[in-house]
Amino acid sequence: MRNRKIYLAAVSLCLFLFLTGCGSNQMKDGYYTAEMSDFSYGWKEYVCIYVKNDQIISVEFNAKDVNGFIKAWDNEYMRNMMTYSENGMYPNKYAREYAQQLIDGQKEMQLDAISGASESGDNFKKLAVAVVEQAKKGDSSAAIVPSAE
Repeated sequence: MRNRKIYLAAVSLCLFLFLTGCGSNQMKDGYYTAEMSDFSYGWKEYVCIYVKNDQIISVEFNAKDVNGFIKAWDNEYMRNMMTYSENGMYPNKYAREYAQQLIDGQKEMQLDAISGASESGDNFKKLAVAVVEQAKKGDSSAAIVPSAE
């Protein structure tokens, strides 16, 4: 009888660990989001990823204003940035480049700064770490990343 209880306890523990992923570092399938806690220059940056089979399939890095208007849609802002930027950098360009770095590196977080987008790059790194952690936990609620003060 005692051996049977030990056996059942061991089986239950193994089943529990299997079902909970036993601390797995794998990302769960789904969509995940992380966003900055505050607006900066009128924009709040965010990252959304789609994960399938422990792989980041797509990444959206963008920003929204208080009304939910997306920075990538603001053509006048883009033209102004391109005019004043020394290297022709603008949000759609650096957002795509940072997103591609995350797809290429997956969970490794080997992200290189892009000239002309250093503040957004710092935020992207923080957001990428947070969103990957959400994916590992399988938590589809938005992670809020504290803004630098």
